[in-house]
This record gives sequence, structure tokens and C-alpha cells, in this order.
Amino acid sequence: MNTQTIEKKDFLPLNGTDYIELYVGNAKQAAHFYKTAFGFQSLAYAGPETGVKDRASYVLVQNKMRLMLTSPMHSDHPISEHIRKHGDGVKVLALIVDDAYDAYEQTTKRGGISCMEPKTLSDKNGEVRLSGIKTYGEVEHIFVERKNYNGVFMPGFVEWKSAYNPTETGLLYVDHCVGNVDWNGMNPRVKFYEEVMGFNNILSFDDNDISTEYSALMSKVMSNGNGYVKFPINEPAVGKKKSQVEEYLDFYEGEGTQHIAIATNDIVSTVKQLMARGVEFLKVPASYYEDLFDRVGKIEEDIEPLKELGILVDRDDQGYLLQLFSKPVEDRPTMFFEIIQRKGAKSFGKGNFKALFEALEREQDIRGNL
Repeated sequence: MNTQTIEKKDFLPLNGTDYIELYVGNAKQAAHFYKTAFGFQSLAYAGPETGVKDRASYVLVQNKMRLMLTSPMHSDHPISEHIRKHGDGVKVLALIVDDAYDAYEQTTKRGGISCMEPKTLSDKNGEVRLSGIKTYGEVEHIFVERKNYNGVFMPGFVEWKSAYNPTETGLLYVDHCVGNVDWNGMNPRVKFYEEVMGFNNILSFDDNDISTEYSALMSKVMSNGNGYVKFPINEPAVGKKKSQVEEYLDFYEGEGTQHIAIATNDIVSTVKQLMARGVEFLKVPASYYEDLFDRVGKIEEDIEPLKELGILVDRDDQGYLLQLFSKPVEDRPTMFFEIIQRKGAKSFGKGNFKALFEALEREQDIRGNL
């Protein structure tokens, strides 16, 4: 019985995030920003010079995290329509699999909607097999099988060499990616991840957990079996004023990826470097730290640097975590980044929700969107 249960859960084994692709208005300039501000390194390029006539894609890397930035070459391209509607935003959350063809079969037969039929790309460095299904909004999951490939990224890309190479900032890998969905959209997406991809709902937060005086939201955290891939799904909840999720949906003009959480082993060092490079972060009041130890207990870190940088702390049964959220990285108040360091904790900072959302509301108010 246990064996059958394990087999049922593991019909879609995932080994982590392969890359995240953003559709952006100007990939060349966006690549410069992510190198300068976040310390990503040049990895690969595809575009007209490599035989790809309709778009240009720059791939950046930092440790185990790969970011692809793609822009179209013409205004009538579907990518242009995506950017016109949403602004810069996540299009692909690509997942590492052992067998891309089987991943496609397993998910589509369970109701997944295809966005890429299985295909094999090959060159002198071997082959990469790809397939994909749709998820919330216009976001796609591409399954990437690269065990038989030794090239820089995948066929169709060439090594991207640059004389401009700012140092890394200690970013390690994707910890989780959060999706914002419309009113009453959370449970259908939870069902999708459970039934189509074999995920489990590991945490749930309702409007009693995530609310302030003015606004509220609900969230469920979906995780694959080994915990390498986690997708919290947010939807708005009724409040006195417009919630951050509603603001996102208004300005993104639809459902999409709200933020990308990136792990670090030294959040103080990472955040100091990011701030020095111009990354802007949300700030909580100094009063947040007055009863910090009463709320989270003993931690290894000195409280003064945390207070200076605005880093939040929370604890669960397995340890604690430190986290900080950037302001949106484009003019529309949509996508942002989270920097997270886990000291055993498996949760997502429930104890920080109130302080975080009040900080978000201060920003909303400044923009006139609360």
C-alpha cells in the first residue's frame, strides 16, 4: 500500500527550477540591470545572430539560478502583445525533469493543457528534450530534460561573453515563486497542482492570517513531493480597501507571478550588496524589532544589522528564517523579489505578514492605489 502511494505521488518527479523566463520590453537593457543590481553572470544568448529571427534571449546565471530575458523583434509578435498587456513579467517557470516526454504524458492525461508538445533540440553538445503545459494566467511550465547535454544552456544558444561582469551577491537558487490569481481563483489552481502535477497543499493562510486594518488575502502553498518546487497561490479577500493582490491584478491586467524568492546563505551580506547596487526594499517600522526575541526566540544573528537593513525574522517548529522583500522592479507595481535565508524553517514567514503588508500598503498609498 505504501509503495502504491509513493508511486502515485511521484508520477512527476521534479529536481528543481531549471530557469525562469521573463518577457521584457528591452532584453539587452534588462540583462544589464540584473547583472548590475543582482549580480547575475552572462551565460548564453540566442537571437538573429544565432538564427533566431523573431526574438532575442539573454540567459543569466548565479549559482543554481538561471534567468532568461526575452524581447520580440517586431510589434506584431505574440510576445509584444504580452508585454503591451502585462509589462515585464514572468512567462515561463521551467522545471528540471528526468524525462520531459513522460512529464508531458503524465500531466496532459490528468487534464493539463499543452503549450509545447514534446520536442528534442540537438547540436554537437548533445540534446535537450522539452515539453510544456499552461498554468495560471499566461504563465507556462516547461519541462526540461538536459541529462544528455553538455553545452552552455541548450541548442540554439551560444555562449554570451561580456567584458562587464559585476561580482555575484550570494544568490543561490529559487526557493519558491508566488502566483497571484483572481477572485475565487485559488482553489481551482490548487486542484490543478494536486491533480495534474501531483503537488500537495502544505500550508494554507486565510484572511484571518493575512490581513491588516485595510486589506486581506488568502494563500495556499503547493509543493512537489521532495519539496524542491514550491508555488504559493494568492487570491484577494474582502477588505476595507484594495489589497496588494488586487493592485497587482489591476496593473498586470491579469493573473501572473507576483514574486520570485531567492535563497542565500548570508542574507545580511547579500542585502547590503543589493542595496549598494540600487535594489530598493520595503521597510518596516523600527518598532518591529522591539519584541523580536519574544516573538521568535533566540537567533544567531546580531539584531542591529537586521534592524538597519529591515530584515524580517520568523520561526516555525523546525527553525527560523530571515527574509526581505524588494519593491517592484518595474514601474508597474507588479513583480518583485524576496531574499530568504532558512535556518531550518520550512514555512513562509506567517509571523511577518502583518508587518509586511502594512509596509506594502504604505507603498500602495504613496502610489494612490490603496
